[in-house]
Amino acid sequence: MIRVEELKKTYAEVQAVASVSFEVPEGQVVGLLGPNGAGKSTTMRIMTGFLYPDSGSVHIAGRRVDPEDPATKRALGYLPESTPLYARMRVGEYLDFIGRIRGVSRSERRSHLARVLSDCSLEGWEKRRIGNLSKGYRQRVGLAQALYSDPQVLILDEPTSGLDPSEITRMRALIARLGETKTVLLSTHVLAEVQETCQRVIILAGGRVVADGSPLDLAAQERVELHVTLSTTGDTSEPGQVLGALPGVGAVRALGADAEGRLGLALEVENRWELSQAVSAEVQRRGWTLFELRHDLPSLERVFLSRTERKGTLPYGEQI
Repeated sequence: MIRVEELKKTYAEVQAVASVSFEVPEGQVVGLLGPNGAGKSTTMRIMTGFLYPDSGSVHIAGRRVDPEDPATKRALGYLPESTPLYARMRVGEYLDFIGRIRGVSRSERRSHLARVLSDCSLEGWEKRRIGNLSKGYRQRVGLAQALYSDPQVLILDEPTSGLDPSEITRMRALIARLGETKTVLLSTHVLAEVQETCQRVIILAGGRVVADGSPLDLAAQERVELHVTLSTTGDTSEPGQVLGALPGVGAVRALGADAEGRLGLALEVENRWELSQAVSAEVQRRGWTLFELRHDLPSLERVFLSRTERKGTLPYGEQI
């Protein structure tokens, strides 16, 4: 549904996008992440036909996106971070205007308007002036214009930016619902948003893709901690020393003892499955009592920091 191939874009002497390629199949919700200057905004502007790349191409629903040919963007709905709305227009007037400039007939405009008002919970707001709406309702109007032509693909840039907690919850629920029937690419700085709404994550750094996969798969590729809870009748420092000496165990953190005297340890490991068996066997061999052994996968935040710090970022502002 979305195919991005070897995108490159340079501003003066700054290479905003060095070489970006990825594909998104039909019906998938994907989070596009990256630090400031990673190339997210430039990539999205190229994908939506607002910018020409220096080289590379973007295909949406089987057609190559051409900034000069609106027909190549008919399958695409776009919500930019700063939604372009006309404050003096009423909600219904604005959405009708969107239909007219997109060449939708009058009869179809009525049905389209009813659909997007329902999808974005804007029924009864058609007569309200956009300039008098809250930030959350303006975002709903912006999303309504992106959905107006019932596109197959949605590209959303920071859709919850500046919203209050209740509006953020509503917007996330709406995005999740839209993902059931559409392909959605979502750019955001809010990692919790990605975890709640996205099946897959693409991380950019230095103008390149540095990670691509489900949040769980990406977490599993990082160093994992095994959390062990046990009891011993001997020296309480011994378990940490013994388990830390097992092949494949890195740093060991003492988590302290609970009210019943059970010790907690966090073992940094690479192969968590093999080490789980080795830890269990060693605890049994030593005659200690094992109460809990669980895998603590890195958070998406840890994955993000790990991948972006390895690559580094461009010395440029968020606009790229």
